Amino acid sequence: MSKQTVLGRVGQLAKANINALLDQAEDPQKMLDQLIRDYTNNIAEAETAVATTIGNLRMLEADHTEDVDAAAEWGGKALAASRKADELRASGAAGDADTFDNLAKVALGRQLQSEKEAKTAEPTIAAQTEVVDKLKSGLDSMRNKLTELKAKRDELVARAKTAQAQNTMMDAVKNIDVMDPTSDLARFEDKVRREEAKALGKQELAASSLDAQFEALDDLGKSSEVEARLAALKSR
Repeated sequence: MSKQTVLGRVGQLAKANINALLDQAEDPQKMLDQLIRDYTNNIAEAETAVATTIGNLRMLEADHTEDVDAAAEWGGKALAASRKADELRASGAAGDADTFDNLAKVALGRQLQSEKEAKTAEPTIAAQTEVVDKLKSGLDSMRNKLTELKAKRDELVARAKTAQAQNTMMDAVKNIDVMDPTSDLARFEDKVRREEAKALGKQELAASSLDAQFEALDDLGKSSEVEARLAALKSR
Protein backbone atom coordinates (compact mmCIF):
# COMPACT_ATOMS: atom_id res chain seq x y z
CA MET A 1 0.00 0.00 0.00
CA SER A 2 1.57 3.31 -1.12
CA LYS A 3 1.78 6.24 1.22
CA GLN A 4 -0.60 8.21 -1.07
CA THR A 5 -3.18 5.45 -0.80
CA VAL A 6 -2.77 5.25 2.96
CA LEU A 7 -3.09 9.00 3.40
CA GLY A 8 -6.13 9.09 1.14
CA ARG A 9 -7.83 6.23 3.01
CA VAL A 10 -7.08 7.74 6.39
CA GLY A 11 -8.28 11.18 5.35
CA GLN A 12 -11.49 9.90 3.78
CA LEU A 13 -12.50 7.78 6.74
CA ALA A 14 -11.48 10.34 9.35
CA LYS A 15 -13.67 13.00 7.70
CA ALA A 16 -16.75 10.78 7.30
CA ASN A 17 -19.93 12.50 8.48
CA ILE A 18 -21.76 9.90 10.54
CA ASN A 19 -24.99 11.87 10.91
CA ALA A 20 -25.23 12.41 7.15
CA LEU A 21 -24.71 8.71 6.53
CA LEU A 22 -27.38 7.82 9.07
CA ASP A 23 -29.88 10.20 7.47
CA GLN A 24 -29.51 8.29 4.20
CA ALA A 25 -29.74 4.83 5.73
CA GLU A 26 -32.89 2.72 5.67
CA ASP A 27 -31.72 0.76 8.71
CA PRO A 28 -29.34 2.99 10.74
CA GLN A 29 -28.37 0.24 13.17
CA LYS A 30 -27.33 -2.15 10.40
CA MET A 31 -25.43 0.65 8.69
CA LEU A 32 -23.63 1.53 11.91
CA ASP A 33 -22.69 -2.12 12.43
CA GLN A 34 -21.33 -2.24 8.88
CA LEU A 35 -19.45 1.04 9.35
CA ILE A 36 -17.90 -0.28 12.55
CA ARG A 37 -16.73 -3.40 10.73
CA ASP A 38 -15.36 -1.32 7.84
CA TYR A 39 -13.60 1.09 10.19
CA THR A 40 -12.11 -1.74 12.22
CA ASN A 41 -10.79 -3.47 9.09
CA ASN A 42 -9.45 -0.26 7.57
CA ILE A 43 -7.80 0.75 10.83
CA ALA A 44 -6.05 -2.63 10.94
CA GLU A 45 -4.87 -2.16 7.33
CA ALA A 46 -3.77 1.40 8.03
CA GLU A 47 -1.91 0.33 11.16
CA THR A 48 0.03 -2.24 9.13
CA ALA A 49 0.85 0.32 6.43
CA VAL A 50 1.86 2.94 9.00
CA ALA A 51 4.03 0.41 10.83
CA THR A 52 5.77 -0.41 7.53
CA THR A 53 6.27 3.28 6.78
CA ILE A 54 7.67 3.90 10.25
CA GLY A 55 9.98 0.90 9.85
CA ASN A 56 11.29 2.28 6.55
CA LEU A 57 11.82 5.67 8.15
CA ARG A 58 13.76 4.14 11.03
CA MET A 59 15.96 2.30 8.52
CA LEU A 60 16.66 5.56 6.69
CA GLU A 61 17.47 7.25 9.98
CA ALA A 62 19.78 4.37 10.94
CA ASP A 63 21.55 4.57 7.56
CA HIS A 64 21.88 8.33 7.94
CA THR A 65 23.36 7.94 11.41
CA GLU A 66 25.73 5.31 10.05
CA ASP A 67 26.84 7.66 7.25
CA VAL A 68 27.37 10.53 9.69
CA ASP A 69 29.38 8.29 11.99
CA ALA A 70 31.35 6.92 9.03
CA ALA A 71 32.16 10.44 7.83
CA ALA A 72 33.45 11.33 11.28
CA GLU A 73 35.48 8.12 11.43
CA TRP A 74 37.04 8.64 7.99
CA GLY A 75 37.78 12.22 8.95
CA GLY A 76 39.65 10.98 12.01
CA LYS A 77 41.59 8.47 9.93
CA ALA A 78 42.51 11.15 7.39
CA LEU A 79 43.77 13.41 10.16
CA ALA A 80 45.83 10.59 11.71
CA ALA A 81 47.35 9.64 8.32
CA SER A 82 48.14 13.27 7.55
CA ARG A 83 49.87 13.77 10.88
CA LYS A 84 51.87 10.58 10.37
CA ALA A 85 52.92 11.80 6.94
CA ASP A 86 54.07 15.11 8.45
CA GLU A 87 56.12 13.27 11.08
CA LEU A 88 57.78 11.03 8.48
CA ARG A 89 58.50 13.93 6.17
CA ALA A 90 60.05 15.86 9.06
CA SER A 91 62.31 12.88 9.79
CA GLY A 92 63.43 12.70 6.15
CA ALA A 93 61.31 9.70 5.11
CA ALA A 94 59.62 11.43 2.21
CA GLY A 95 58.54 8.19 0.50
CA ASP A 96 56.78 6.85 3.53
CA ALA A 97 55.28 10.30 4.11
CA ASP A 98 53.78 10.28 0.60
CA THR A 99 52.23 6.89 1.35
CA PHE A 100 50.46 8.20 4.42
CA ASP A 101 49.34 11.34 2.56
CA ASN A 102 47.79 9.07 -0.05
CA LEU A 103 46.05 7.18 2.75
CA ALA A 104 44.78 10.50 4.11
CA LYS A 105 43.42 11.36 0.64
CA VAL A 106 41.62 7.98 0.44
CA ALA A 107 40.11 8.56 3.89
CA LEU A 108 39.04 12.08 2.92
CA GLY A 109 37.38 10.65 -0.22
CA ARG A 110 35.49 8.14 1.91
CA GLN A 111 34.54 10.96 4.29
CA LEU A 112 33.16 13.05 1.42
CA GLN A 113 31.19 10.06 0.11
CA SER A 114 29.65 9.37 3.52
CA GLU A 115 28.77 13.06 4.00
CA LYS A 116 27.19 13.13 0.54
CA GLU A 117 25.09 10.04 1.26
CA ALA A 118 24.00 11.47 4.62
CA LYS A 119 23.07 14.82 3.04
CA THR A 120 21.16 13.12 0.21
CA ALA A 121 19.08 11.10 2.69
CA GLU A 122 18.08 14.10 4.83
CA PRO A 123 15.26 15.45 2.55
CA THR A 124 13.82 11.93 2.22
CA ILE A 125 13.94 11.46 5.98
CA ALA A 126 12.23 14.83 6.52
CA ALA A 127 9.49 13.95 4.00
CA GLN A 128 8.97 10.50 5.48
CA THR A 129 8.83 11.97 8.98
CA GLU A 130 6.06 14.32 7.83
CA VAL A 131 4.18 11.41 6.26
CA VAL A 132 4.47 9.34 9.43
CA ASP A 133 3.19 12.24 11.54
CA LYS A 134 0.18 12.63 9.24
CA LEU A 135 -0.49 8.90 9.29
CA LYS A 136 -0.34 8.80 13.09
CA SER A 137 -2.71 11.77 13.30
CA GLY A 138 -5.05 10.11 10.80
CA LEU A 139 -5.05 6.87 12.77
CA ASP A 140 -5.91 8.77 15.94
CA SER A 141 -8.82 10.41 14.11
CA MET A 142 -9.98 7.03 12.83
CA ARG A 143 -9.82 5.51 16.29
CA ASN A 144 -11.78 8.47 17.70
CA LYS A 145 -14.32 8.07 14.91
CA LEU A 146 -14.63 4.37 15.69
CA THR A 147 -15.30 5.20 19.33
CA GLU A 148 -17.92 7.71 18.20
CA LEU A 149 -19.51 5.11 15.94
CA LYS A 150 -19.72 2.54 18.73
CA ALA A 151 -21.23 5.09 21.11
CA LYS A 152 -23.73 6.13 18.43
CA ARG A 153 -24.63 2.51 17.79
CA ASP A 154 -25.14 1.79 21.49
CA GLU A 155 -27.27 4.92 21.88
CA LEU A 156 -29.37 3.98 18.86
CA VAL A 157 -29.92 0.41 20.08
CA ALA A 158 -30.97 1.68 23.52
CA ARG A 159 -33.36 4.21 21.97
CA ALA A 160 -34.80 1.56 19.67
CA LYS A 161 -35.45 -0.78 22.60
CA THR A 162 -37.08 2.02 24.57
CA ALA A 163 -39.26 2.95 21.62
CA GLN A 164 -40.23 -0.68 21.11
CA ALA A 165 -41.19 -1.02 24.78
CA GLN A 166 -43.26 2.18 24.58
CA ASN A 167 -45.01 0.97 21.43
CA THR A 168 -45.76 -2.38 23.06
CA MET A 169 -47.23 -0.62 26.08
CA MET A 170 -49.31 1.72 23.93
CA ASP A 171 -50.61 -1.21 21.89
CA ALA A 172 -51.61 -2.94 25.12
CA VAL A 173 -53.39 0.20 26.31
CA LYS A 174 -55.12 0.48 22.95
CA ASN A 175 -56.29 -3.11 23.14
CA ILE A 176 -57.65 -2.47 26.64
CA ASP A 177 -59.59 0.50 25.29
CA VAL A 178 -60.99 -1.51 22.39
CA MET A 179 -61.87 -4.57 24.47
CA ASP A 180 -62.84 -2.96 27.77
CA PRO A 181 -63.12 -5.74 30.38
CA THR A 182 -65.35 -3.50 32.53
CA SER A 183 -68.14 -4.07 30.01
CA ASP A 184 -67.97 -7.79 30.78
CA LEU A 185 -68.12 -6.98 34.49
CA ALA A 186 -71.13 -4.79 33.88
CA ARG A 187 -72.90 -7.60 32.06
CA PHE A 188 -72.10 -10.01 34.86
CA GLU A 189 -73.32 -7.49 37.43
CA ASP A 190 -76.56 -7.09 35.49
CA LYS A 191 -77.01 -10.85 35.46
CA VAL A 192 -76.45 -10.99 39.22
CA ARG A 193 -78.99 -8.22 39.75
CA ARG A 194 -81.52 -10.10 37.66
CA GLU A 195 -80.92 -13.25 39.69
CA GLU A 196 -81.29 -11.25 42.90
CA ALA A 197 -84.52 -9.71 41.62
CA LYS A 198 -85.80 -13.13 40.65
CA ALA A 199 -85.06 -14.42 44.14
CA LEU A 200 -86.86 -11.44 45.66
CA GLY A 201 -89.82 -12.12 43.40
CA LYS A 202 -89.94 -15.70 44.48
CA GLN A 203 -89.78 -14.65 48.10
CA GLU A 204 -92.58 -12.15 47.58
CA LEU A 205 -94.63 -14.70 45.72
CA ALA A 206 -94.14 -17.23 48.49
CA ALA A 207 -95.13 -14.65 51.07
CA SER A 208 -98.28 -13.80 49.14
CA SER A 209 -99.28 -17.46 48.95
CA LEU A 210 -98.79 -17.87 52.70
CA ASP A 211 -100.90 -14.79 53.44
CA ALA A 212 -103.65 -16.19 51.28
CA GLN A 213 -103.62 -19.44 53.20
CA PHE A 214 -103.91 -17.60 56.51
CA GLU A 215 -106.73 -15.49 55.15
CA ALA A 216 -108.57 -18.64 54.06
CA LEU A 217 -108.07 -20.08 57.52
CA ASP A 218 -109.49 -16.90 59.06
CA ASP A 219 -112.47 -17.09 56.75
CA LEU A 220 -112.99 -20.70 57.75
CA GLY A 221 -112.88 -19.72 61.42
CA LYS A 222 -115.40 -16.95 60.90
CA SER A 223 -117.77 -19.35 59.11
CA SER A 224 -117.58 -21.87 61.95
CA GLU A 225 -118.34 -19.15 64.48
CA VAL A 226 -121.36 -18.04 62.49
CA GLU A 227 -122.67 -21.56 62.32
CA ALA A 228 -122.20 -21.95 66.08
CA ARG A 229 -124.07 -18.77 66.81
CA LEU A 230 -126.84 -19.80 64.48
CA ALA A 231 -127.19 -23.12 66.31
CA ALA A 232 -127.31 -21.26 69.63
CA LEU A 233 -130.12 -19.07 68.43
CA LYS A 234 -132.12 -22.03 67.32
CA SER A 235 -131.67 -23.78 70.62
CA ARG A 236 -133.36 -20.93 72.40
